[in-house]
Formats: sequence, structure tokens, C-alpha cells
Amino acid sequence: MKVLHTSDWHLGRSLYGQKRYAEFGQFLDWLSATIVSEQVDILLVAGDIFDTSTPSNRAQSLYYQFLCQVSASPCRHIIVIAGNHDSPTFLDAPKALLRSLNVHVIGAATENIDEEVLLLEDAQGRAELLVCAVPYLRDRDIRQVQAGESLADKDHNLLEGIREHYARVTALAAAKRQDLGLNIPIIAMGHLFTAGGKTIDGDGVRELYVGSLAHVHGSIFPPCIDYVALGHLHVPQKIGGAEHIRYSGSPVAMGFGEATQQKSVCLIEFSAEANNLGTNNLAANNLATTGAVKPDVTLLNVPVFQPLRQVSGNWASIACELRSLVDSNESVWLEVIYQGDEIVSDLRERLETLTEGSELLILRIQNTRLIERVLNASDTDQSLEDLDVNDVFARCLAAHDVPEDQQADLLQTYQQTLSAIHHDDTQAE
Repeated sequence: MKVLHTSDWHLGRSLYGQKRYAEFGQFLDWLSATIVSEQVDILLVAGDIFDTSTPSNRAQSLYYQFLCQVSASPCRHIIVIAGNHDSPTFLDAPKALLRSLNVHVIGAATENIDEEVLLLEDAQGRAELLVCAVPYLRDRDIRQVQAGESLADKDHNLLEGIREHYARVTALAAAKRQDLGLNIPIIAMGHLFTAGGKTIDGDGVRELYVGSLAHVHGSIFPPCIDYVALGHLHVPQKIGGAEHIRYSGSPVAMGFGEATQQKSVCLIEFSAEANNLGTNNLAANNLATTGAVKPDVTLLNVPVFQPLRQVSGNWASIACELRSLVDSNESVWLEVIYQGDEIVSDLRERLETLTEGSELLILRIQNTRLIERVLNASDTDQSLEDLDVNDVFARCLAAHDVPEDQQADLLQTYQQTLSAIHHDDTQAE
């Protein structure tokens, strides 16, 4: 039996205003083809299918077209759980219809916890796998607010709530396996932040609980679980060195900080066939506390559909690297970070001249020297993170000695421009 684990698609996400639907579509086409070529039996999607709780029509179209493609393939089951970016209500709405395509959707923690334990059958109708399909657990699902609760109490109660939820779900799965008397694997799914998990600056990974840094430990997953398919962190990684507890990571670089990261999905293969042990057999009883069989895990590298590149340094090094990229005639999206000592006030104009007529698209420019000048225009100790877009624009006007009687009109025009851009983006969705 082959299982494929992926997560964090973030369909609909843009990068500094640049739409990425073509890129997401190419990934889903690749994933669909990979499922066929690798003869995958079961697909697990561990949350953050969409980037927002109100996905655009185009993002929804990509999602449903993919589900239709895969449901028509030899893949027998698709399991989808919600992440913190997803709307549980939106994902759950068509679940009855999708169930007819063997697509199992769990958008929120269920009142009847039995609904989070899925018994999957093979083509002959025999039980082959138990899946603890636990979605992102929201604060209200696992914790009751108590009077006089401190932040430490909140963190403790959150962690205990998550631990208790997994303990109940996995105990139920282990009991079902014991009742069946079959040596079938148990897989747990989750969308959470584990202690020690790696992140990258600018990857957009959010803390999951407001006012809390509660990160769960890998020990919350009992030994009866044969594989843990996690979502939320974008870096592919094992947890605590355990081969069977993994984040698949995002399949597409979500920001320039991930530009050099090799993206992948996890192919999990259980080589031992389900073994009928009999419900009175001692070995069957042991399945309540121990795993059935540990799988082989292989990382399948995801192709880069839209190259991203960070170019940084002084003007000479930036210009040299850009000329090389222009000569390569490759379509690359760029973030340029100027770090030279000289103040270059016409950096954008210089970059546009260098890249004119090429396949390069500069999405973001950071002029650190100009930023320092803008921040130094005030005597405060504020950093760029302390300012909003209007503050930065006002500082720029002051740094360039724009007369005060013109600043108010320019700021209003700037705000109108931002509003128009945001409106156009919404209409384009």
C-alpha cells in the first residue's frame, strides 16, 4: 500500500501582488501525474489547502478539478483536513458530495470523535488502513477559558487539550484495529506547530493561538501510530529525529526566503500486507499499544515551476548578477536587497534599465541605505516593523525635503493609489 502525504498548498496566495494560479495549477497537474506513476493508493492533504478562509473562484476551481482528476485515477481515497488558513465551514460544505468520490473531508473537530477515525478499504472491500484525521484544533475546540487564567495556564491548557484530543482519537483507532484483528497501519494527521520545528523568515507561518507560543511535543503521538502526517510548517522535516513523524512542507516556495529550498512530498509505503490475527490472539491484543509495521518513507522532489531569486549586495554585485540572469533568458521573479554603503536614490530606475526587455520580473526592492535614512529622519528608536505604510511614506517625504504644504496632498494621493490597487486585486480574484 502506498500513501502520499502533502500539505500547505495555500491555493490563491500571491507574492507581492503577483498572482500564482498558473504555478499552483502546474503543481497540481504534477501531483496528479505522480499519483498515477507511483501507483499511490491513498492521498493525505494535511491542511492549508487555501491561503484564506474566503478563497477566490479560481482557487476553488483548481481544488475541485484536482479532486475530480485524482478520484478518476487508481488512487482509492483522498483525506483532506483543514489548516489554520482554511475555513472549516467552507471545506465541510460539500463533504457529503465529495464522499461519493471517496474524498473524506474533516474541516473541524467533530462532536462525535468517532467521525475523525476513518477506516479505509481496498479495492476488494477489505480493511487496509485506519486514519486519525484530526484537523487544526482551534482554541474553542480544546480549551475552556477560566477566570483568572494566566498566560502560562493558557499554554498549559492548550497543550493538554491537544494531547487529550489525540489520546482519545488514537485510542479509538487502536481499539478498532484490535476489534478487527487485523495488522493494519494507523496514520494520524494533524495541522499544528511542534516544539523544535524549523521555520524560515518570510514563510508566512503564523503562530496558531493568539497570545500563546504553545508548541506540542512529538510525544503526544502514541506508539500505536505508524505514521504521522503533519501540516503547517513549510520546511520538509522529521520531528525529534523520528522517521515516521514528518512535515511534508509546502510544495511551492511561499516567499523568497524559501527560494533555495528543495520542495517535496512524502511517499509512504507499507510493504507488509494486513494479517488476520484473530481477535483472541495475543498479537492482536498488543496492537492496542504498539504499531503494526513501520513504513518506508521516500521524499519525492517537486519541480520548480516558477524560479524565485534573492539578489543582494552593493550595486556592483547586484548589477553583475542581474546581467548574468538576463543572459540566461530564464523567467525569474526577483527580490533585490541593496546593502551598499553608497546611498542610491534611483535604485528602481537603475534596476528597470538593467532588466528591460528580459524575462526577469522584480517583485520587491529593499534599499537598506534609504531605509536607514528614512528611519534616521526621526529621533525615535522605531524599526521598520513598527511603522505602517502611511508612516513610511510620510518619513520618505520628510527625508526628501518635500515642503510641508505639499505633504498632505501627496499622502492622500498615495492612500488613494493603495486603495485602488487593493480594489483591483479583489476584482481580479
